[in-house]
Amino acid sequence: MSILEPAQCRAARGLLDWTQRDLAEATSLSVLTVRSFEKGGDMRESNRTLLRRAFEKAGVEFIAENGGGAGLRFRTPIAEREGGGPSS
Repeated sequence: MSILEPAQCRAARGLLDWTQRDLAEATSLSVLTVRSFEKGGDMRESNRTLLRRAFEKAGVEFIAENGGGAGLRFRTPIAEREGGGPSS
């Protein structure tokens, strides 16, 4: 598991449509801690792990760098998450 970077944290929140408060509540960290980290502040590795695990529990998959840079996406397609599927 790679370390979560501030830009990935912001992107994952955006993907989930979470506020900083939502993330703080999901991890039991303070909103101030989340805000500081996303602005580039230092954060202990254990807290970065908490953030990453909260995102993964919510369905975010982190994609390792493979020559094009690290990224993230939903673990399952939107149609499957919403209980639907493609129309025939």
